[in-house]
Parts: sequence; C-alpha cells; structure tokens
Amino acid sequence: MLSGALEVFYERGYHGASVRDIARRVGVTVPALYYHYENKQAMLVTLLETGMGEVLDRAWQAAKDAIDDPEQRLANLVEAIVLYMTDWVSVAYLDTELRYLDPENRKRYAALRKQLEQLLTNTIEEGTENGVFAVSHPDDTTRALLGMCQAIATWYHPEGPHAPAEIAERYVEIALNAVGARVQRKPTSGKRSTRSRRTDPVE
Repeated sequence: MLSGALEVFYERGYHGASVRDIARRVGVTVPALYYHYENKQAMLVTLLETGMGEVLDRAWQAAKDAIDDPEQRLANLVEAIVLYMTDWVSVAYLDTELRYLDPENRKRYAALRKQLEQLLTNTIEEGTENGVFAVSHPDDTTRALLGMCQAIATWYHPEGPHAPAEIAERYVEIALNAVGARVQRKPTSGKRSTRSRRTDPVE
C-alpha cells in the first residue's frame, strides 16, 4: 500500500492526491485502505519517517567508519546522504510536503531530522576545533549542506546522465570546500551505493 501511496504522492503531490487515487493504484477499496491507515496523512507520515530512519542508519554508519577523523567523517556523511537521496529519490522528495503535516506529526519528524543535523554539526565543530576546517557558523553551514543535498530529490532521475557515485563525489568536494578543508578527501564510495536495489524500497 505504501508503495502505491508513494507513487501517487510523487506524481501528483500530497495535496493533489486523494485516498481514492491511492486505493485505485493499490487495487483495494477505500474502506480497505482506511483499515490499515487512519487517513492520507498517516501514509505520508509513515513514508517520511521510514525515509528518515533509512538516512539516519546510513549516516550513523558513515560516521562510525571515520570516528577519529572529522574530515573523512564529513566526506562519508555527505556521501551517505547523497546516495540516500538518489536511491530513495521519491521518498526524499516528500520532504517538500512537510507543510501539510499537522503540528504533532511535524514536531516528531523535525526531531528525527534534528538528529541528522546534529551529526553534521558535531562533525563540523570538531573539525573546526582541531584546525581542520575553517568555519565561523557550524549550524548555518550544516543547514546549507543539507539544503544542497536535499535539493537533489527535485532534479535527480535514475536514467539521468550522472550515476549516484559520481554525484556523491562532486557533492563531497563541494562540502569540503565549503568548510575550508585543507586536504580534499575522496568518499569511500560507491561502497555505500545501493544502485542495484530498486529505487525507494518501500513496501
């Protein structure tokens, strides 16, 4: 059911999608859909939280792989986020629909997203304290880097000219330049890519 909801949300936007549209796409009746989900927003929330759980898992693992090296850790984190954006592009795109969440759901989702922001901010602060980065405002830098990565979902297409690993490498370079890294690192890459999986593995 969620895969059908995801397709409809991605094609028509949350506001333009109806429960009837989703039921038709899934091949069930509207009452059957309501048996599993209270309303349309419940499906959106489930998709958003599933996606955030995925990117957080990737980010934590990326950070652990370079626990003592903030420069490599930042490279790994940006790579992990970019590859999430390309592997799960339809789910990642739903971030543009946050305005439709009610206050309670928005607050819960914001708390999850804050974990990702904090992981980046801590890395940038550590690198700055160690003299590896030259950053005056870590919080603003984190928001800029995340905004850059999140925008990928608005233009990326799996059949496009650039492979996910290539995009990740470019964005890592941009991120390291943004923090004034003294040595530019390559991401550990393509290792985190899940190109062989289907896009947006949501059941």
